[in-house]
Amino acid sequence: MNKAKKDALILGLDIHGVECADIIKREGGYDLLGYVSNSEEFPDTFNGYPVIGGEEAVDRYPDAGLIPLHTWKSLRHIERWVNIIDPSAWIASTAKIGKGCIIYPNCFIGAEAELGDGVFMLSGCTVNHNCKIGDRTTLTSRVTLAGCVKVGAGAYLGQACNIRQYLTIGERAFVGMGAVVVKDVAEGVTVIGNPARPYNKK
Repeated sequence: MNKAKKDALILGLDIHGVECADIIKREGGYDLLGYVSNSEEFPDTFNGYPVIGGEEAVDRYPDAGLIPLHTWKSLRHIERWVNIIDPSAWIASTAKIGKGCIIYPNCFIGAEAELGDGVFMLSGCTVNHNCKIGDRTTLTSRVTLAGCVKVGAGAYLGQACNIRQYLTIGERAFVGMGAVVVKDVAEGVTVIGNPARPYNKK
C-alpha cells in the first residue's frame, strides 16, 4: 500500500525551482502545490504551477512542507522546512541532514558527515566522512570535500572546486570554480585558482 503524499511548496522563483520540481517528482514523497514568491511582483504561474503569493501566503497552507531555494532569505517558517533528496544520491547511514536541504542527483555524503539547515547541493557533489557544513551553504556542481572539512554558514563553493582534508572554510567565504584549496579560508574571503589564493578585485 502506497503512503499518502504530503503537500509541499517551493520557496522562491528561479531556474533551480524548476529542477527541484523534477526532483520532487522523482523522489515521490510530496505533491507540489506551487511556488511562493520572494519579491513583491510575481506571475500567476511558474513552471506550470500556481504562484500562491508572497511569504504571507504560506500561512494559508499550514500543513504543507516548505522547500527553500538558496535564494530564499527569510527564516520565518524554518520549523516547516523539509528536505528533498534525489533518489540517486548516496547518503551514509551515520550522516546527519538538517532541515530544508536540497540534494541533487548523484551526490555522495559520507559517514558522520553533517549538513546544517538549508544546504543547497547541486549535482555530483562529494562530501566525504566527518565533514561539517554550516547552514545556508551552497555547493555547486561537482564540488569535492575531502574528509573532515568544516564549512561555515553561508559559504559558497564554486563549480568543481576541491577542498583538502581537515581544512576550514569560513562563514560567507566564496571559493571560485575549479579552485584547489590547500589552506584554510578565512571568514568572508574569496579565493580562486590552483592552489587557491585570495582574490583582490582591482
